[in-house]
Amino acid sequence: MGLPDLGILTLEDGLFFTRQVVRASGLPVLVDVDTGFGEALNVMHTVRSLEEAGAAAVQIEDQILPKKCGHLNDKKLATADDMAAKIAAARKARRSLVIVARTDAVASEGIENAIDRARLYIKAGADAVFPEALTTEAMFREFAAAMGAKPLLANMTEFGKSPAMSAKELVSLNYKMVIWPVSSLRIDNRAQEVLYRELAEHGTTASLIDNMQTRVQLYDLIDLEGYEALDSSIIASRVPL
Repeated sequence: MGLPDLGILTLEDGLFFTRQVVRASGLPVLVDVDTGFGEALNVMHTVRSLEEAGAAAVQIEDQILPKKCGHLNDKKLATADDMAAKIAAARKARRSLVIVARTDAVASEGIENAIDRARLYIKAGADAVFPEALTTEAMFREFAAAMGAKPLLANMTEFGKSPAMSAKELVSLNYKMVIWPVSSLRIDNRAQEVLYRELAEHGTTASLIDNMQTRVQLYDLIDLEGYEALDSSIIASRVPL
């Protein structure tokens, strides 16, 4: 949407895109809800709304607004108790939604306090924990050891504070989930930058054709033929005279 990751998007924005991704993928979708769009009652509304939209899980973080990307400096945190109250509210509201509690505390409070926060969030009802912006492999290992069997999520965003590790390496450290949350956006943005520069300078896309998905490939991907067949199979209803 061309906006920075500062908590600007609304719940309605998130619901719209959640419905699109769920419909198009048919996969369990984990939705980042930032700080939950408010306090405990707002979090309950967020959870119920996202379940209705088809989400399988939500990720709630312990920053306060205006929040920042987890790999930027000077993040401001909610108190551990306030965050635990949000997690408890999410737990109370959910029917089957998985609740992932993210802590950004490592940068400002250190890993020991981040681990203490994570334990409190688990006690409040979190199903999994997401320790954000760990800066060394040793930190990933230490956090996992402290959490025991509780499922953990790792963020491998590029150009951030965490070292690049493969899914296999993270599994060996007992992380059950790994996200590359902005990778496709970075690739898309660079490709579109090249496209529009070419158009601005030369007024044609001819030199980029080989880099494009063809019409046939697009229609195969979205199953246009299947939609057309369904459309032609539906008999129009007629009101009896």
